[in-house]
Amino acid sequence: QVQLVESGGGLVQAGGSLRLSCAASGSIFAINTIGWYRQAPGKQRELVATITSGGSTNYADSVKGRFTISRDNAKNTGYLQMNSLKPEETAVYYCNADISLIGTTLEYWGQGTQVTVSS
Repeated sequence: QVQLVESGGGLVQAGGSLRLSCAASGSIFAINTIGWYRQAPGKQRELVATITSGGSTNYADSVKGRFTISRDNAKNTGYLQMNSLKPEETAVYYCNADISLIGTTLEYWGQGTQVTVSS
């Protein structure tokens, strides 16, 4: 059984920073791409950033220059450093990962962590 557990969400003032973590546990052979997504109330889930196993990153245009995605392969953990947060970025942030188990690769989602940015 593989689990992704996010942490680090909370309440922050506009312009502030938060660092989200996504820890994977279970019978993991390898973690491939890790992604962060967010879903605001009444809106569709949207991609925020991704990072491959080789460290290549991709960001939504709206967060470029302010957010940084990273990973620690030894800890099976991904991170999202969010700076200069804006009220409109209030959302539930989800971690997603393609994880290789013995004989197969599956996609997993975390339970989400709430980020609230006050104006």
